[in-house]
Amino acid sequence: MDPQTFVNIALGLIAFLGGWVVRNLQESMTHLRTADELLATKVQAIEVLVAGSYVKKADMEHFSTAIFAKLDRIEDKLDGKVDK
Repeated sequence: MDPQTFVNIALGLIAFLGGWVVRNLQESMTHLRTADELLATKVQAIEVLVAGSYVKKADMEHFSTAIFAKLDRIEDKLDGKVDK
């Protein structure tokens, strides 16, 4: 076997293995992209769910007025107890 044939076979094997590695990397990247897109849509759905469950301003104002009314009643009762 002459040296040129040996070099051609070696380069052919190197090219074959290099192509195989590149193809596997491309498949892995494609798989990771699809997994990333799936995770992004899940996170977006969670963000929408969380944003929808915040307490509304009107509800918070109603709760705060109710709490302050109760606190005022407690304070009035305590002031009545102190006077006696």
